[in-house]
Amino acid sequence: MAKKVVEIENLVKRYKDLIALDHLNLAIEEGEVFGLLGPNGSGKTTAINCILALLHFDKGSVKVFGEEMQPDSYGSKRQIGVVLQNVAVFEELTVQENIDYFCGLYVQEKQVRKQYVEEAIEFSGLENFRKFYPKKLSGGLLRRLNIACGIAHKPKLIIMDEPTVAVDPQSRNRILEGIQKLNRDGATIIYTSHYMEEVEQICSRIAILDKGRCVASGTKEELKSMIKMGEKIHMEAEGLAPYQIAEIKELRHVYQVDYRDGMLEIRCSGGKHNLVHILEYFGSREIGFGRVYSELPTLNDVFLEITGKDLRDHAEVK
Repeated sequence: MAKKVVEIENLVKRYKDLIALDHLNLAIEEGEVFGLLGPNGSGKTTAINCILALLHFDKGSVKVFGEEMQPDSYGSKRQIGVVLQNVAVFEELTVQENIDYFCGLYVQEKQVRKQYVEEAIEFSGLENFRKFYPKKLSGGLLRRLNIACGIAHKPKLIIMDEPTVAVDPQSRNRILEGIQKLNRDGATIIYTSHYMEEVEQICSRIAILDKGRCVASGTKEELKSMIKMGEKIHMEAEGLAPYQIAEIKELRHVYQVDYRDGMLEIRCSGGKHNLVHILEYFGSREIGFGRVYSELPTLNDVFLEITGKDLRDHAEVK
C-alpha cells in the first residue's frame, strides 16, 4: 500500500460568512503527480495554504509525511518545495545568487549547497544565464528561475501553482518535462493548472474542487468514465432543416445536438459506432456534408459536466 504524503480530512475554513473549504477530504500518495483543478474561488489556494500551515482553519486535520502540520513543523517544511504562480525572486540578485539564497534556507553545508545549485541551474536550462538579473530574463526564463529556486533543495513534496502561466511553448514544454523528471527522481508533486492538456499529460491522479469541496477524483480515465458523454462528433453540414436536426437527436446514443453556422456538434453517450450511424443517416437521405471528425471526452468536458463551468474560462491571461 502506497504511503500517503498528504492527508486532508474534513477541512473547514471560513472567512466570516464565506466558506472557502467545506469539509474537504484529499489523500495524496507518495510518487504521484496530483492534479488539483477548480475554477477561481473553488478553494485550491486555501487548501494549499492549509497544507503549508500558513492558514489557521476552523475544523479538520492536515497531515504531511504522516505528521500533523503545524506552523512550527520545520522538519516537514524542509522537505517541501513551493513554486507559486506569482514569480518570487530578488531583483537585485543574479540567477545563480537567487537559487543559492533559496537553497541556503534549507541546506547549510556549503559544498552540498553548491552542488544542489549547479544541478538546479542545469535542470532549469539556465546555464547561459547564471549571471543575468531577473529583469533581463524573458517570461519563460523567469518562470524557470522561479522553479529552480523552489526545487533546488531537493524536496520530497513539491507544490506547483500554475507554473506555466503566460510562457512560450518552448518554455512550457521544458517545464513539463522537468516536472516529469522531478517525479521520476522521487518527488511527489501537487500541480494546479487551468490548461487541461498539461494535466492530461503529466498527472497520475486528479481532484476537481468546486465551492470548497472535492466533487470528483481519480485518474483521467476514471474521471472520463463518470460523465455521460462518450464521444463528440463534428460535421460541416450547410442548410439542415429543423426536422433533420430532430431526427438526428433520435438516433441511438445521441443525447445532445447543437447546430450553428453550418457546423453540427453531436454528443453521444457510449456506443462504438456512433459516427457510422450518423454517416448512414446522411447517406440514406442524400444530405451533403463536408469535413467530419470525432473526439473522445477531454478533462474539460469532465469539468464542464461535473461543475457546470468551463475551466478554460478561468485561465489567466497576462
